[in-house]
Amino acid sequence: MIFLNGKFTPKDQACISVMDRGFLFGDGVYEVIPVYAGKIFRLSDHLTRLQNSLDSIQISNPYTPEKYQNIFDQLLEQSPNSNQAIYLQITRGVDTVRKHSFNELTPTVFIELNPLIPKTKTELENGYHAITHPDFRWERCDIKATSLLANIIYSQQAKQSQVEEVILHRDQIMIEGATSNVFTVKGNTLFTHPTGKHVLSGITRNLVIESARHCGLIIKEVATKIDDIFSANEVWISSSTREVMPIINVDSKLINNGKIGQHWSQVYDHYQTIKNA
Repeated sequence: MIFLNGKFTPKDQACISVMDRGFLFGDGVYEVIPVYAGKIFRLSDHLTRLQNSLDSIQISNPYTPEKYQNIFDQLLEQSPNSNQAIYLQITRGVDTVRKHSFNELTPTVFIELNPLIPKTKTELENGYHAITHPDFRWERCDIKATSLLANIIYSQQAKQSQVEEVILHRDQIMIEGATSNVFTVKGNTLFTHPTGKHVLSGITRNLVIESARHCGLIIKEVATKIDDIFSANEVWISSSTREVMPIINVDSKLINNGKIGQHWSQVYDHYQTIKNA
């Protein structure tokens, strides 16, 4: 069962118009919201980011936070006490003709649940691999837009290279992952690129920083060179579905001799306490 434009309906019976601007142009935004043991995680933070994305592309938010909560609750009634990922997408809506400019339209709202199966700590302790690549995305990566063609290309590259993620850089400055935020640790200091137009302000990113600070790490949100990744003691990526994941190999070069670090383990454990509170 999914929610589409005010109605709950089986997914295989749901339809949108071919004139929907989300279909024609990728003209919309989205959020992925974790649900742990039936409890929606950091909903207010996700809805705030959703509002920021909608404001950035001039789409009126069709629902109040209370309305979203009600819709989510009705969907979650079908899978009580389980881990889920809520996928929420809002497009500009259906136009009468295909044109690049737009008038005020009624937004299309689509919401569905997908199973969320976080990796266990034992699985994560094996460490994961990544590759680097120049960032050729557009200049407003802070908007969580549905037009993700560049990210799709990177993700397919990661799949074909049999790695977890592609870490992006602009002018040799490390930015973020294709589908994640990136952190490096040197000594007792955690480095990550500051948020801005090239970096999505991840909800999980903020929680990783919160956990790292709790664990005694010094936090520096500064731009660093992509080559600095190879001299780091630890490298992590984060996203709503990955949580915080250790990277032990980048471009076929070992990080910390291919071993996860103690800081990751501490931060992971504290992240779980926040998640399960």
